[in-house]
Amino acid sequence: MAQPQETVKGRCKRAAHLVKRAAVFYAAAMLLAISHRTQALIAFVAGVAILSAAVWQWGYSQALEQLERRGQSDLALAADRLTSELQGVRELASLLADHPVTFRILEGGSALNTMARIADKTGALDIAVIRADGTEIANTNGPLGSFADVPAFRRAMDGGLGVDHQFSQRFGRRTFVFVAPVFGSFGPVIGAVAITADVEAIEASWRGDRPTVFFTDELGVVFVSNRSELVFRSRSGDLRSAAQSDTYAAGDVAPFFGYRVRQVNPYELWSIDGGRYLPADALHLTLDMPTVGLVGEALVDVAPARQLAALQAAVAAALCLAFGAILFWATERRRTLAEANVQLEARVRQRTSELEEVAVNLRREVAERTDAEARLKKAQADLVQAAKLSALGEMSAGISHELNQPLMAIRSFAENAEAFLERGKPDVAAQNLSRISELARRMGRIIRNLRAFSRQESEPLVDVELGAAIEATLEMAAPKARQTGTTIHWGGLPEPVWVRAGEVRLQQVLLNLISNAIDAMEGQEAPVVDLAAQIGDRITVSVRDHGPGIDDPEKIFDPFYTTKQVGAAAGLGLGLSISYGLVQSFGGAIKGQNHPEGGAVFSIELDAVNKEVRNDA
Repeated sequence: MAQPQETVKGRCKRAAHLVKRAAVFYAAAMLLAISHRTQALIAFVAGVAILSAAVWQWGYSQALEQLERRGQSDLALAADRLTSELQGVRELASLLADHPVTFRILEGGSALNTMARIADKTGALDIAVIRADGTEIANTNGPLGSFADVPAFRRAMDGGLGVDHQFSQRFGRRTFVFVAPVFGSFGPVIGAVAITADVEAIEASWRGDRPTVFFTDELGVVFVSNRSELVFRSRSGDLRSAAQSDTYAAGDVAPFFGYRVRQVNPYELWSIDGGRYLPADALHLTLDMPTVGLVGEALVDVAPARQLAALQAAVAAALCLAFGAILFWATERRRTLAEANVQLEARVRQRTSELEEVAVNLRREVAERTDAEARLKKAQADLVQAAKLSALGEMSAGISHELNQPLMAIRSFAENAEAFLERGKPDVAAQNLSRISELARRMGRIIRNLRAFSRQESEPLVDVELGAAIEATLEMAAPKARQTGTTIHWGGLPEPVWVRAGEVRLQQVLLNLISNAIDAMEGQEAPVVDLAAQIGDRITVSVRDHGPGIDDPEKIFDPFYTTKQVGAAAGLGLGLSISYGLVQSFGGAIKGQNHPEGGAVFSIELDAVNKEVRNDA
């Protein structure tokens, strides 16, 4: 009967094996059925999950490191606070051991009022004076007792400072007791002073602070803490030893809250079930305090560290997913563009011929526009030259008078010199000849200014001496001024002033403004033109007339805008427009406005040339 049973078992094994193989084949078939795109997506999501977990782990470790540093600082601060409070009690015990009041009480005197005042001022729970046999002979709080069995007293009888902590049945609270020996006149210990400090009074200033801090004694019992639920809880697990000690009574000590310890790298983490005021997950830190016989411990909540690590992991995951989405979008777009590229190539070939034709047309238009710009520039230059010649034409009568008068004077002086030479008077003839030379120089200067003014200037900007340019302009404007009876006021410049401009073009602008000022006062009895210059960061030259002013200052520089009466002297309204363009070419500015006292004033602002730089040049 055993053989058939073995056969059935073998069949069952073979059937199970076949089922496993079928499952493997089905899974492989499903994976093959999944598209490569889906497989890549699954792999990417898995990679993001692994990376996020790594970032979380790294961020958690970094956050724990910061928590550990901050927690150690907080624990050290709490330990220093406790130590400093107890140090004050220790020093009080040492001082009272040598105080005359203590000796008076040991000798049978009474000084309880003094001791009570000291206790009130220092905040001590009790101050007691003890004989050498341990009998308490005076205290400031409660009935007298015996210190014979107190370890701190025995330590004091040996000549040292005794320290002890316990739950005092007498006061019903936790206390620290410091016992200092009192030495007699010849050296032996004759008694002791015991200072009792209230632990709850020490805890009152930092109860409820963060993080959770507690101090355990050598029995593993929490004696001091800023969380009341931790007091008298033992981590040692041996409650019997604590109950049998002199420090605690039976029933005072309770087991510690249930907690589980795990190690994360160098950090000790607790998972504790201690209620709402204790962190569920905390970083456990310790600090030895041998001076008071306690061990400081702290529980720092790690929830912020987890939140920070989770936030970092979420950011990393979000960035990876965003990058993946962009990559996926770029891949899809590339595939779409590849499909569209085939269609675009056909359209490109179709449009190429059209664009070539358009390019030919554009080149032709560019050539035409270049020619048009060249013609425009030539026309503008011709217009400027025509304006110069027009101004010279207007001044032709005055200029001919300026030249005829010296010529006639030269003829007269020459005839006189000839006559004086015939009479044998060479000195008088020499005076006439010198006058002829002076008149010739005057005519040469007038002709030179006219020739310079009339030439076609195409030179770049140069440094122009402003005073010389104004003086040359005044010489050209003088005939028209004398013809119209106009007085031109020009005070000159105290020193040479250099500006950046074109010399001939600047003279043309000044001559146009002075000529317009003279025309604006036509018909007045004594017309006056004021010409002035202001020196600063920029040089300002102003030309003012005393005529009727400007009706529309905003349009004064528009082409073909003129305020002159229709007649022989009427212009085309291009003079100020040309002047505006010339000043702009200097990098300067020109403006026209009505003067508050009447008439119009035109101002030209030009860039000044640094005098020191020019002297160095």
